[in-house]
Amino acid sequence: MKTLAELKIGQKALILDFNIDTIPLKLLEMGCLPGNSIEILQLAPLGDPLYINVNDSFVAIRKETAQEINVEVLNP
Repeated sequence: MKTLAELKIGQKALILDFNIDTIPLKLLEMGCLPGNSIEILQLAPLGDPLYINVNDSFVAIRKETAQEINVEVLNP
Protein backbone atom coordinates (compact mmCIF):
# COMPACT_ATOMS: atom_id res chain seq x y z
CA MET A 1 0.00 0.00 0.00
CA LYS A 2 1.32 3.45 -0.93
CA THR A 3 1.05 6.70 0.96
CA LEU A 4 0.28 10.09 -0.52
CA ALA A 5 3.88 11.16 0.11
CA GLU A 6 5.14 8.49 -2.32
CA LEU A 7 3.21 9.81 -5.35
CA LYS A 8 4.83 11.82 -8.12
CA ILE A 9 3.58 15.03 -9.74
CA GLY A 10 0.50 14.40 -11.88
CA GLN A 11 -0.43 11.08 -10.28
CA LYS A 12 -3.98 10.59 -9.12
CA ALA A 13 -5.02 8.24 -6.37
CA LEU A 14 -7.98 7.11 -4.34
CA ILE A 15 -7.83 7.71 -0.59
CA LEU A 16 -8.14 4.38 1.21
CA ASP A 17 -7.67 5.22 4.88
CA PHE A 18 -5.68 7.22 7.42
CA ASN A 19 -5.24 7.71 11.13
CA ILE A 20 -7.92 10.26 12.04
CA ASP A 21 -5.82 11.51 14.96
CA THR A 22 -2.96 12.66 12.71
CA ILE A 23 -4.94 14.45 9.98
CA PRO A 24 -5.86 18.13 10.56
CA LEU A 25 -9.60 18.78 10.82
CA LYS A 26 -9.40 21.41 8.06
CA LEU A 27 -8.17 18.75 5.62
CA LEU A 28 -11.13 16.52 6.48
CA GLU A 29 -13.52 19.44 5.98
CA MET A 30 -12.07 19.99 2.49
CA GLY A 31 -12.96 16.44 1.49
CA CYS A 32 -9.86 14.42 2.30
CA LEU A 33 -11.93 11.37 3.14
CA PRO A 34 -11.73 7.70 2.16
CA GLY A 35 -13.19 7.12 -1.31
CA ASN A 36 -12.30 10.57 -2.68
CA SER A 37 -9.67 11.10 -5.36
CA ILE A 38 -6.54 13.12 -4.78
CA GLU A 39 -3.87 14.44 -7.17
CA ILE A 40 -0.35 15.73 -6.64
CA LEU A 41 0.00 19.06 -8.46
CA GLN A 42 3.40 20.31 -7.31
CA LEU A 43 6.20 19.58 -4.88
CA ALA A 44 8.30 22.20 -3.16
CA PRO A 45 11.99 22.19 -4.15
CA LEU A 46 12.96 20.05 -1.15
CA GLY A 47 9.84 17.86 -1.42
CA ASP A 48 7.95 19.46 1.45
CA PRO A 49 5.18 20.67 1.34
CA LEU A 50 3.07 18.95 -1.33
CA TYR A 51 0.48 20.92 -3.29
CA ILE A 52 -2.58 18.74 -3.88
CA ASN A 53 -6.06 18.79 -5.37
CA VAL A 54 -8.60 16.95 -3.27
CA ASN A 55 -12.32 17.20 -4.00
CA ASP A 56 -11.66 20.32 -6.16
CA SER A 57 -9.92 22.04 -3.24
CA PHE A 58 -6.31 23.08 -3.66
CA VAL A 59 -4.17 22.84 -0.55
CA ALA A 60 -0.56 22.46 0.55
CA ILE A 61 0.17 19.82 3.18
CA ARG A 62 3.30 18.74 4.97
CA LYS A 63 5.03 15.57 3.91
CA GLU A 64 4.65 14.11 7.41
CA THR A 65 0.85 14.47 7.06
CA ALA A 66 0.94 12.97 3.56
CA GLN A 67 2.76 9.92 4.93
CA GLU A 68 -0.28 9.16 7.11
CA ILE A 69 -2.71 8.96 4.15
CA ASN A 70 -2.89 5.54 2.45
CA VAL A 71 -3.86 5.63 -1.22
CA GLU A 72 -4.39 3.43 -4.25
CA VAL A 73 -2.78 4.84 -7.41
CA LEU A 74 -5.25 5.35 -10.29
CA ASN A 75 -2.81 6.27 -13.09
CA PRO A 76 0.63 4.74 -12.48
